[in-house]
Amino acid sequence: MFNVVGIRFKKAGKVYYFDPGDFPVKKNDAVIVETARGIEYGFVVTNPKVVGEHDVVLPLKKIIRIADQKDHMTVDENKAAAKEAYGICMKKIAEHQLEMKLVDVEYTFDRNKIIFYFTADGRVDFRELVKDLASIFRTRIELRQIGVRDEAKMLGGIGPCGRMLCCSTFLGDFEPVSIKMAKDQNLSLNPAKISGLCGRLMCCLKYENDEYEAVKEAFPDVGEMVKTPYGTGKVTGLNILERVLQIELQSQGRTIEYTMEEFLSADVVSIQSTD
Repeated sequence: MFNVVGIRFKKAGKVYYFDPGDFPVKKNDAVIVETARGIEYGFVVTNPKVVGEHDVVLPLKKIIRIADQKDHMTVDENKAAAKEAYGICMKKIAEHQLEMKLVDVEYTFDRNKIIFYFTADGRVDFRELVKDLASIFRTRIELRQIGVRDEAKMLGGIGPCGRMLCCSTFLGDFEPVSIKMAKDQNLSLNPAKISGLCGRLMCCLKYENDEYEAVKEAFPDVGEMVKTPYGTGKVTGLNILERVLQIELQSQGRTIEYTMEEFLSADVVSIQSTD
């Protein structure tokens, strides 16, 4: 078992576990830690807790120190320098006539590296660009190609629902989203209605998918013939949000409804399915 705190380095970024050591850290504290990228500045997003070995990546790194005023100033200076670097890189991209779109620029906390995030339709030969940037900034340069979902996460925006994008506000990781999720939820398959600003299927299609799958698994499919205490009937409707099943009793010419609780406790048996 390990005593850890969760630390996030970007808003809505992935949470990483670190050993708090003897520091009395708590949620929302700013801390300095060592990562694979070098020394970084992050925020504690979980209070200290104990987790199992399978929940952490070993060796577990320790927090170096709680951030002070000087560290906060360094972060502000890095952000200002990153904005300047963005403008310089844009000019160099234009000079080299590269088919790429610069999205963001980031300095590591210790200024050991500058990372330029960009999107492009295919592979880009940016070797000459890297040489130019290295000669200007005199530090390690990394150009990282990202996808359109990552671009939306970095830039942010307002979704079709009128709220700020989920990916830029609280989603730490992207989960796979499929068109089947839209079909299961009886949503319009018009791409314009189920796609986010990034042009991919909206992440929120995943939110209720497990509930839809659980209800559909518990109920028979529409079109199935079932035997009920009131007689044999055909499933004609399924309201997943209200968890209500409609069965047409053909011999009686009427339709009955079951809630999920009633259905699970009733003696209803599927006898055949019809297409």
